[in-house]
Amino acid sequence: MSEHQVEAEQEQSRRPNRYQWALAGLLAAVGVAAFGWMWQTGRADSAMLFVGLPMLLAVVLILAPAATGHGRAFQLTTILLLVTAALFHEGAICVILAAPIVYAIVHGVVAAVRGPHARRHGLLLIPVLLVASLEGASPDLRVDPHQAITVTRTVALSSEQVRARMEQGPKPTDVRSPALKLLHVPMPHHVTGEGLDAGDRWTFDYHGGSHGPGGATRTRVTKTTATSVEFGVEENTTITARWVGLERAVVSWQAVGGKTQVRLTIWYERKLDPSWYFGPLQQAFMHEGATYLLDSLALR
Repeated sequence: MSEHQVEAEQEQSRRPNRYQWALAGLLAAVGVAAFGWMWQTGRADSAMLFVGLPMLLAVVLILAPAATGHGRAFQLTTILLLVTAALFHEGAICVILAAPIVYAIVHGVVAAVRGPHARRHGLLLIPVLLVASLEGASPDLRVDPHQAITVTRTVALSSEQVRARMEQGPKPTDVRSPALKLLHVPMPHHVTGEGLDAGDRWTFDYHGGSHGPGGATRTRVTKTTATSVEFGVEENTTITARWVGLERAVVSWQAVGGKTQVRLTIWYERKLDPSWYFGPLQQAFMHEGATYLLDSLALR
């Protein structure tokens, strides 16, 4: 058999048959139905959007004509991200943060099942991703959504000076975090409120922008001591509430060798799944946000 005949047979073997076309159409229909279900039931932040749908997209691409490969996968994945951003009214920050996991799953499945080094056991990746995509599909299928971060810094102030600055309340200040500045993460433009007595309120107002219509985070002092104050969140109408549910925060301070160590802990609910991707990501951004809050209290 000539080399040309071998290549022709290989090309013919790569072409999908009618059963593969039917399966690809069925999976595409399932993907559209799942997308509509998530939209109608408010499950748009579950792992099904970020894991399940990209996996389905990859399978459809695998079953599509042989000319379809990583280039076509990249194009269609990009379209999926842009359509998702438009339908859910998300800003560029959401697309940028979700893009790595979506691209990784689509190209990973294509490479495992159809790439030049693909093996039969590459198909095992599909049921694993199917199971993983269920995270967040219901409240009972979430993995440790309640998280906390702590920022500690030592300032050249006495404990009395730290408390005095806390009593004045926060004021908007320059953002020093490169990550927050690069992604234009929404930050408060106006802050009202002061005092550390139980019942005192601090309100953080956000202007509208490319990430959403703005809103406000309203907090109230729930407990205070000589060296600490605890806040609860009464209302959060900002765009960030779609991704993070702020619960409470505690600021404490203690004298350390002529200076004062300030410790800020924030408890929150992660609203995006899967946990193995968005957990560490939101942890990092919440840490940067907590650092900004200390800056806004003039505790540098």
